[in-house]
Amino acid sequence: MTRLSTLKSKINLIFFISFILLGTLFVLLFHISRHELEEAKMKQEREVTRYLYDYFLKYGKIDYAFLESQNISVIKDKDEIEKIEFFFKNKKNYGVDKYKLKRIMFINNDRFKILLENKNRNYLPIKTFVVFLMFFIIMVAIYIWIQKSLSPLANLKEKIIKFSQGNLDIECISENNDEIADVANEFNNAVIRIKELLHSRHLMLRTMMHELKTPIAKGRISSELITDEKQKQRIVKSFDRLNFIINEFIKIEQITSKHFELDKKPYYINNLIEAGIDKLLIDNVSEHISLNIVDNDVWNVDFELFSLTIKNLIDNGIKYSDTKNIKIEAKDNKLIFSNKGLKLKNEIKTYFEPFHESKDSMGLGLYIVKSILDIHNLKFDYEYIDGNNIFTISHT
Repeated sequence: MTRLSTLKSKINLIFFISFILLGTLFVLLFHISRHELEEAKMKQEREVTRYLYDYFLKYGKIDYAFLESQNISVIKDKDEIEKIEFFFKNKKNYGVDKYKLKRIMFINNDRFKILLENKNRNYLPIKTFVVFLMFFIIMVAIYIWIQKSLSPLANLKEKIIKFSQGNLDIECISENNDEIADVANEFNNAVIRIKELLHSRHLMLRTMMHELKTPIAKGRISSELITDEKQKQRIVKSFDRLNFIINEFIKIEQITSKHFELDKKPYYINNLIEAGIDKLLIDNVSEHISLNIVDNDVWNVDFELFSLTIKNLIDNGIKYSDTKNIKIEAKDNKLIFSNKGLKLKNEIKTYFEPFHESKDSMGLGLYIVKSILDIHNLKFDYEYIDGNNIFTISHT
């Protein structure tokens, strides 16, 4: 039923039924035509029989010239006559039947007895065949014409799929004058406009981030000159916060734009975890992270993005843990992060949205994690067991 929901399948079904009906009609008309020819031949044979009887009454002989003109011959071979008479033994006066692929007329009356072979053949009803062939050719031509008209639709679908996968370098201009061409051209115009908007957006974001990072870096350096330690730490923290926000924006722009290709290669899980820990820039790793690598499996991932995922999960785990400690376990092609803490207030799906409600952050950590795992086709699960928040990355 799903396949019949497509336009192409409906057209194929309509033409399939039409061809069946046309074929059925042809067979029916063919049999009717054959029946009419048979009736005409039987009528001719009755008229020939009547004529021969009347002619014999009048002239006392058989009109052989008339029989020849009707393409009917007299059977004279005695052996064949004997066999045919035996075949027609149940026919008393008149009969017509097939005998060894011959149409035999048996006439036996009070005046004469004669066996005739009707050599007229039933020919194919040419008119019926010509009409059928004409309609068949017209229907095939219409079907090919419609399929050809729909072929740009398949091309447009392919371009839309590429576009949905993030490929903006597509072109689907059509010079035809139908509705499909109108849709294709309008879609092409939309792609051009979106490319322009994305280019403008990327340029604006990168320019803005570059311009912001310069004064932040200068302010961060200048803050080191402040003698008041308390005031210095407050300003440093503010600049670090601004720098953190800009870095988060850079990550969001990179992931959500999907204007990049994954550089997926096989890496051992311990190397990926170490890279994620390195991104945290913390000195006392052993105080905050408990690592247990049971199976050092190979994961086919983008190194930079996947290590960023690990970094965000470790960062969140430490930040929201009662003990400021997170446990990482690698086994059975799974990567498990667990920490002691309160259960999440909302459903896990809520935290996959950007800028969700969060007191201590912008609410982007799990959004970035989920986005990266989605483009890797990896599964991300959450459980709360015995006071532990457990996040699991696994293969789908």
